[in-house]
Amino acid sequence: MWGATPLRRRSPCIACCAACTLISLLRAVYSPTTLVSVEGGYALISGRRIQVATVLGFCCTLLVLSTFHSVYAAALQESVQHELDLTRAALARGDLKAADEAGQKALHLNPASPQALNLHGLVLLKSRKPTEAAEEFVRALKVKPAFAEALNDLAEVYAAQGKSAEAQQALTKAIEADPKHAESYLDLAKLYESQRDMPAAIKMYQGLLSIQSTHAEALFSLATLQDNAGETKAAAETLVRLTKAHPKHADAWYLTGRMAEKRNDLVEAAYAYKQAVVAKPDLVDAHYNLGFIYRSQGKSAEAEREFLEVLRYQPGYAEAHLNLGVVYTSMGMLDEAEREYVSAVALKPEYAEAHYNLGVFYELHRKDMPRALAQYRKYRELGGRDDRVERIVGSTFR
Repeated sequence: MWGATPLRRRSPCIACCAACTLISLLRAVYSPTTLVSVEGGYALISGRRIQVATVLGFCCTLLVLSTFHSVYAAALQESVQHELDLTRAALARGDLKAADEAGQKALHLNPASPQALNLHGLVLLKSRKPTEAAEEFVRALKVKPAFAEALNDLAEVYAAQGKSAEAQQALTKAIEADPKHAESYLDLAKLYESQRDMPAAIKMYQGLLSIQSTHAEALFSLATLQDNAGETKAAAETLVRLTKAHPKHADAWYLTGRMAEKRNDLVEAAYAYKQAVVAKPDLVDAHYNLGFIYRSQGKSAEAEREFLEVLRYQPGYAEAHLNLGVVYTSMGMLDEAEREYVSAVALKPEYAEAHYNLGVFYELHRKDMPRALAQYRKYRELGGRDDRVERIVGSTFR
């Protein structure tokens, strides 16, 4: 009989289940030794003990093999995952050789791993082998059809090949496979933008924001589309959301400033441009627009500072030289003003307004009509029209 010693209860495990199966098998085939009458006396017959030993041996072998297989499978999966992690890390730092080596090891360990196939496709794509990359992505999808990452990567290849319909289909499937796959929403929105389907693009950006409400690129792109569509109120609200979530988003502040200028709110525009240059000191256009606002407000010192910042980052900015010349003229710094005007026309000879301003400077501040007339004539040649200039130039021929 089986021992009756009480045992502490434990949770079921594979070994326990195997033992229970073994007991049921033994009950079916085991018969005790019996005493039978034979010629000349009695004998003990062991019956099926040999069969019992065989079953015991077979079951123990299965148990050992099952345990070994489980351990081996776990070790294999761990090894594959390690190589996948190495591949991703190498891709992130741009080491394609290391990424390829790790990816190949992962595929050697498990040729049917969809993750390994997809990562190998990425290595090929970054190695500028789009056709081979697409083949790997397709192989990954055959193993795992609802694989959002592979669908997204395949769409990237299709888009680069000009296959917009196929890219759109792949991205749509990616979103269906994983409704929270942000990258696919973003890529599909950009694809719609490239096709000039702005309503569809807006819908995709809004879909992305429904799962990631503070996604910076989605918010900025949505605000830009809304502004371009004349939906200024919606654009302003989107920009408020963006700058609240990302206070250092320079482009958001710059767009806020431009929109404020359009509605002639120079106070808000100046504030937004200042925030933009705080976030990104080398944002030249924000410095320029801020300088222009200061100049229009008669704040010469502040305007000078901003235009000088423009030229510090972009010395060849002709418009900044011209406006700095205007500022210096208003400040009575005539030598500096002349230098800036001359720089403007030298950098951009076809810049009609620069020739006009230099002509006015020579006429009114240097009293040099020959040089003033030369600039006015150039201004007219470039298509500039001004009644006063017409009278001055015309009078020289009478």
